Amino acid sequence: MNEFLGIENVHSFITLAEELNFRRTAERLHLDQSALSRRIQKLEATLGFRLLERTTREVTLTQAGRRFYEDNAHLLHRYEASVQAARRIAEGKTGSLSVGYMAFAATELMPSAVARFRQRHPHVDLKIRYIRTQGQKIALANDEIDLGYMIGPFDHSDYQTLQLSAEPLYVVTPRGHALMRLPVVKPGDLADEQVILGDMQEWDEYRWRLNDLFSTEGISLKVTLEASNTLALIGLVAAGLGVTIYPESLIGFLGRNVEVRPIMHPQFRNRTVLVWKRSNRSRQVRDFIEVAKLSGVR
Repeated sequence: MNEFLGIENVHSFITLAEELNFRRTAERLHLDQSALSRRIQKLEATLGFRLLERTTREVTLTQAGRRFYEDNAHLLHRYEASVQAARRIAEGKTGSLSVGYMAFAATELMPSAVARFRQRHPHVDLKIRYIRTQGQKIALANDEIDLGYMIGPFDHSDYQTLQLSAEPLYVVTPRGHALMRLPVVKPGDLADEQVILGDMQEWDEYRWRLNDLFSTEGISLKVTLEASNTLALIGLVAAGLGVTIYPESLIGFLGRNVEVRPIMHPQFRNRTVLVWKRSNRSRQVRDFIEVAKLSGVR
């Protein structure tokens, strides 16, 4: 389609060829009929041949008009589609975004942010991947994900972080356990307990954080059993084989065969941070950070 013909004039003709009615075409184009007529006349004058036959009762295409329509309609539609696609990219409404998350972000923080982001940006190809915290650091470095929900804190000059939560830690016990009869549960009350934790392959970062917290209080946890997922952990606790320690966000998903109490200590909290590369300045990343803020901070 030659530029000298004028996109607006060709667009007006294509629409008129589809409608074969000046009034309906003018309404579709948000023009008055006299302006539409001028556009068609100008296009015909530029081309040097008639595109339409118009009587008081109907509008029809000339043979030349039919051929011009058939050759240019798909080009115009492709042009309009490319303009819309480019506009969506500029507005951050298309493209792709990959987000990693660990178990403690899976119940509230990540789903809430994803729901808001999908509502605002339905044309973005959004992918979410479960990856443990250490794995997310590698995935971010290799540009396999754009952002990651990790156990924090995380300090690195190449990355930016946003703390989304600092939730209290709870002890999870079998029903009727002695810890449930205490007025409050303090870190020292767990010193002699048999503790069940996630294995180091999947829960390494969380394990390190717990060890640091208890070591600061002079306590060495007695880890007697390990499991790789939350269902197995709760099953082992419910069977009376020990206690475990969970962040608050998971407490509502434990079922009826266990009991929970908060560990009363201001430092005994699990921090979740959102992490992304400083060099990644894409519109999609910025927009996801904004909705993630609405899903935290507590």
